[in-house]
Amino acid sequence: MIIKDIDVKNIMTKTNLPVSDFAVNPYVGCTHACKYCYASFMKRFTNHPEPWGEFIDVKYWPKIDKPGKYAGKEAFFCSVTDPYQPLEKKYCRTRELLEQLLPTGISISISTKSDLILRDLDLIKQFPSAHVAWSINTLDEDFRKEMDRAVSIERRLEAMRQFYDAGIQSTCFISPIFPGITDVIAIIERVKHQCNLVWLENLNLRGDYRAIILDWIHEHRPDLDGLYYDIYTKGRREYWIALDQKIREYTAKEGMLYIRDDDQHRSPFGEPPVVCNYFYHEEVRKSAKKDR
Repeated sequence: MIIKDIDVKNIMTKTNLPVSDFAVNPYVGCTHACKYCYASFMKRFTNHPEPWGEFIDVKYWPKIDKPGKYAGKEAFFCSVTDPYQPLEKKYCRTRELLEQLLPTGISISISTKSDLILRDLDLIKQFPSAHVAWSINTLDEDFRKEMDRAVSIERRLEAMRQFYDAGIQSTCFISPIFPGITDVIAIIERVKHQCNLVWLENLNLRGDYRAIILDWIHEHRPDLDGLYYDIYTKGRREYWIALDQKIREYTAKEGMLYIRDDDQHRSPFGEPPVVCNYFYHEEVRKSAKKDR
């Protein structure tokens, strides 16, 4: 692992993401090394020759300027790294940023694959409308180990439960959904009593990791070659349409609110959890930011 310290001029980056006003990334790179990680594109801008998952830049920034301007805004941790990857235990850059932002009145949302976030539960609870999501796309630990180096699924689920019990808005982010592999209904069944929201996101294959994933499917699940060819080469949607209908029937039976991405972009939290489908990225409306 190549680790180096870097100084940055600003840690708060304005973003067009519909879920926040600012994106914050205390690190460059991520040791979770997810095979499907879209953030690997960052290597084009950072000039890292190392494989994705084999380098980390630890960021240091000046004191946040004019903290009052962040009141009523929202910051997303993190858009291109995991704020609670293992190195955070040593470097505490995420915790440092949370401590700096707490007096500003900003809201925060956090996405992670880690249970290290439990260290900061008391701090996160002090933010207005804090929202934490855990990425879980399988209950099969063997498949999880093939796809990432993050903590086990059970550890993620336990962290989610503790945040939920502490009254913090908690989300199970079922992403990415691997066709023919991810059992969406089984995951919702597992988490429906310990989260307020379930997000669904399909596997998108682009960039360098397209070949990595398709090669893995061919080697380990050749029975799915035809399905992946139909979806990712021919652009066919029958699988997602059928899955959408299956989830719609399940949520209706369970009394859950089910929202399509073309219905609403800012999903309400609920009990039982609200399920929100974000299958078709290319059709997300340009007005998403305004709708928020």
